[in-house]
Amino acid sequence: MSRLLAKSIDVPRSQVAWGLKNGHREQNKNKGFGKSPRSVKMMCPPLRASSGLRMSTATTSQTSGLLRPQQDFFSSNMVPPFVSSSSRRARFKPCVPKAMFNGFNEEALAVITNAQDEARRLGQNKIGTELIVLGLMGEGTGISAKVLNFVGVNLEDARVEVEKTMERGSGFVAVEIPFSFAAKSVFNQAREEALRLGHIHVGSEHLLLGLIGGRYCAAAHVLLGKLGAQPINIRPHVTRMIAESDYSGNALTEPKGRFKGEGINDNKMTTLEEFGTDLTQLAEEGKLHPVSGRQEQIERVTRILSRLTKNNPCLIGEPGVGKTAIAEGLAQRIVNGDVPQTLMGKKVISIDMGLLVAGSKYRGEFEERLKKLMEEIKQNDEIILFIDEVHTLIGAGDAEGAIDAANILKPALARGELQCLGATTLDEYRKHIEKDAALERRFQPVRVPEPSVEETIQILKGLRERYETHHKVQYTDEALVAAAQLSHQYISDRFLPDKAIDLVDEAGSLVQLRCAQLPEEVKEQNKEVMQIVKEKEEAARNQDFKKAGELRERELDLKAQISALVEKGKAESEVGERGPVVTEADIQHIVCSWTGIPVQEVLEDESDRLLKMEETLHRRVVGQDEAVKAISRAIRRARVGLKSPNRPIASFIFSGPTGVGKSELAKALAASYFGSEEAMVRLDMSEFMERHTVSKLIGSPPGYVGYTEGGQLTEAVRRRPYTVVLFDEIEKAHSDVFNMMLQILEDGRLTDSHGRTVNFKNTLLIMTSNIGSNVIEKGGRRIGFDFGFDDDKDNNHNRINDLVIDELKQFFRPEFLNRLDEIIVFKQLTKEEVNEIADIMLKQVFDRLKCKDIQLQVTERFRDRVVEEGYNPSYGARSLRRAIMRLLEDNLADKMLVRVIKEGDSIIMDVDSDGDVIVLNERCDAPMTLLEVISV
Repeated sequence: MSRLLAKSIDVPRSQVAWGLKNGHREQNKNKGFGKSPRSVKMMCPPLRASSGLRMSTATTSQTSGLLRPQQDFFSSNMVPPFVSSSSRRARFKPCVPKAMFNGFNEEALAVITNAQDEARRLGQNKIGTELIVLGLMGEGTGISAKVLNFVGVNLEDARVEVEKTMERGSGFVAVEIPFSFAAKSVFNQAREEALRLGHIHVGSEHLLLGLIGGRYCAAAHVLLGKLGAQPINIRPHVTRMIAESDYSGNALTEPKGRFKGEGINDNKMTTLEEFGTDLTQLAEEGKLHPVSGRQEQIERVTRILSRLTKNNPCLIGEPGVGKTAIAEGLAQRIVNGDVPQTLMGKKVISIDMGLLVAGSKYRGEFEERLKKLMEEIKQNDEIILFIDEVHTLIGAGDAEGAIDAANILKPALARGELQCLGATTLDEYRKHIEKDAALERRFQPVRVPEPSVEETIQILKGLRERYETHHKVQYTDEALVAAAQLSHQYISDRFLPDKAIDLVDEAGSLVQLRCAQLPEEVKEQNKEVMQIVKEKEEAARNQDFKKAGELRERELDLKAQISALVEKGKAESEVGERGPVVTEADIQHIVCSWTGIPVQEVLEDESDRLLKMEETLHRRVVGQDEAVKAISRAIRRARVGLKSPNRPIASFIFSGPTGVGKSELAKALAASYFGSEEAMVRLDMSEFMERHTVSKLIGSPPGYVGYTEGGQLTEAVRRRPYTVVLFDEIEKAHSDVFNMMLQILEDGRLTDSHGRTVNFKNTLLIMTSNIGSNVIEKGGRRIGFDFGFDDDKDNNHNRINDLVIDELKQFFRPEFLNRLDEIIVFKQLTKEEVNEIADIMLKQVFDRLKCKDIQLQVTERFRDRVVEEGYNPSYGARSLRRAIMRLLEDNLADKMLVRVIKEGDSIIMDVDSDGDVIVLNERCDAPMTLLEVISV
């Protein structure tokens, strides 16, 4: 058995026997070893992978770092663990002793990895000393590589010589390639060299010394000799470079292969290093953004930190106003020496509370971490602890029978043993810290207000270089000014400077991406190239080589054209050496994509659309010229930027009889200018007649059902700030609704039940009312003339306006009406206007039938019949819709159900001599006169 083991790992038989006899003597007594050679063979794990880099987590008593010079590498570290004979069916895994590479630093492990890679490249199933030479050269940065380069050895020549001397492998390479006996002796010798030099870790230089001083390294010596380097001359160069590297007995790099609990305590990572970030070090390295515009707050923090007691400032402000930036600004001041003597040399360490809590599975583990952290800070009084989101101290690590982090830190904060700089929001400070009076008095609050637009511009200019370097673009001053102004005006749910910085950042990304995209011409040519390649391959398969050659020439020509176009695009997009330019238009584009509000410059097409808005609206709303003109004027004012920035776009009351187009005008505006009818928030005020229903607009108060859902009005406007808000039949709402709407009409804002301020500055408010409809219907007869047929229509309409406004004043309070931009009185519809509305409604039916592949036409007799039955001045156009439903849609539905009308048919609706509606199919003769305007 010992012969088999010795043969499998290339070691003397006596050493294996020693391991079997002595290494696990106690285990053999208890587990029944020595029963038979077969049982020993079955219980012994395979040793073929015992030289790889994979570390086993099995415990062993042989875990010391470096061997004594008199110790043998194999006798002390190669003893395999055994299992009892009852575990024959267990699956054995390769067990690599931890001590093989324990104490190897990062460079030495890189040498081992490189040697394994070279073995795989050459197809070798064993790593010899010559491959370790290649590993030393491939590492590149250590002392060994520098020495070999100095004596004239380079990697490529070494590879050539190795390939000459080594036979090519069989092609099958094990996953974990074992080391030869000579290579293992090099590791032993390297450990002895490290101990002799007084070094605690084995580096690449020790491997080189072990290589040239080993007794079994003839292959490596021959290789070095062929490359012109005598091994005997290498040692002095290694010794000299070690001395020049200022070795102090500690490893230059932290060893990667160390197990938990092993290694030297002096090099162990402290709790501060593990869970904290040194902001002062980042400031020294120039990795922090420059801080500007916060001098007052930084000076206040500096004064508090210089106090004898209660020297713990707490930054309180809204999210995104720059609380963390103040801590970074303090670190930069400390590095620059711009602080009082009491703060000179201090370090600002940022602690991540989430990281501190994470992974603490057992009770007391978090408290132990925090205790170690406090002890390290007490030992080093030069540390200022920065805790972002300081309210997370409340309840952090709290479990049944335990105390949270805040209570652990309170005594140290009170005694001044711990200097802490906290940061939190106003809501979290009020919710968590103010409730704990003992914790609150240990912090000195520092209010961090939102910067003004001018201060934000200065902040953006300070950050410009950092973002230009990242995006490889150039920002104009106009772009930075636009970012500050537009974010302040249109993005209301966030705070400066955070939202302005995000605009600048995304605009840089937009411009860079736009320049990286291929032109459309290039994309088309790429598609053509792909098609040519397919045709060329098809021609080659058919052995039509002449055609394949022609296609090949065409392919090369197109690729040359593509390259020229790409280079031309790059040349046009770049400005100087700093890349493309981010302009004000790019910032406007980002704001529009975020909010849906068109803030770009008015282009020629949009200008024509705005000037012709009345014509567009009249396609759906017949008559009511005054209302259409008033809305069009308001949209044009808002689009060119002349409206008041602190009020809605416009606010109107549409008053008039039912069915004259009040709600339809709001829908037409939303569809034609705001994008779709879905861009309108419609509230039926008959749902808000009771006092308690007012809360549905802004959200239920705390403790009531629906508190977490938000209000119908506030949530809709928050999600879509650029919209039409229609308050239908406003007179039916409770009077408290009008009180709530006062601040919307005047200041363009409303606070919901959660305390969030919703911006109404980019909404168009329309309120419809039926107040005054009786005056419009009966006023003419009451004052002695019929205004519907009076010749002086302007004078008549002005008189009606005055009467309607008087009725509105009797219903609404003066402060409500005084905040409206305009009160528009809708007129009754005349019969001619009803004819036009009939054409529009019939056209809608035609469009619906087109989707079913049915063509429909109506005669003038049929249209006149519809208007005659549908015209009612008191009910407006709604009675006309009912007439179309009864005379047209009902008849068509019956014919379609009995399959008289099928897909592909052409139908004509007419009225016979008796006044009955008839449906004519295309097989019948068409009537003499058809309605040309709406016929299909």
